[in-house]
Amino acid sequence: MKSYSPKAKDIEREWWVIDATDKTLGRMVTQVASLLMGKHKPIYAPHIDTGDYVVVINAAKVKVTGKKAKQKFYYRHSGYPGGLKSQSFEELFSKDPVRVIELAAKGMLPHNSLGRAMFKKLKVYPGNEHPHQAQISPRHHERSKGLRTTENKESETLPKEG
Repeated sequence: MKSYSPKAKDIEREWWVIDATDKTLGRMVTQVASLLMGKHKPIYAPHIDTGDYVVVINAAKVKVTGKKAKQKFYYRHSGYPGGLKSQSFEELFSKDPVRVIELAAKGMLPHNSLGRAMFKKLKVYPGNEHPHQAQISPRHHERSKGLRTTENKESETLPKEG
């Protein structure tokens, strides 16, 4: 028996909208990374990008727990001697809340060309408005609410099991 490997024509990409309002940063971004990689699909393969597009809205309203706002630091290096720069979570979040979510999601994806392709499908916006209304079908739901859409006779939304 042969192992199944998905082909490019088998991959159907969907659009997901996640509202970050009052969500914990790490818990929300793990869901985002899983959707970007395609781990929620039965055709998932680690060597192929089977993931979906994810739109995160209200990034400026995400929260962190404990003392992370003051104790968490983001580092970058210019490549020159003495070129190490650091910013606390508070500083970066006040300047650019979108960057905080992008950095968290990028760290949870593979660190290779496949991960870079997955990261391009992430769209993050600080407010409630986003320009991707046309791509998102009305039947799609928010993954963060714990609901799943089923295609049964009534086409109803059922609470998540388990």
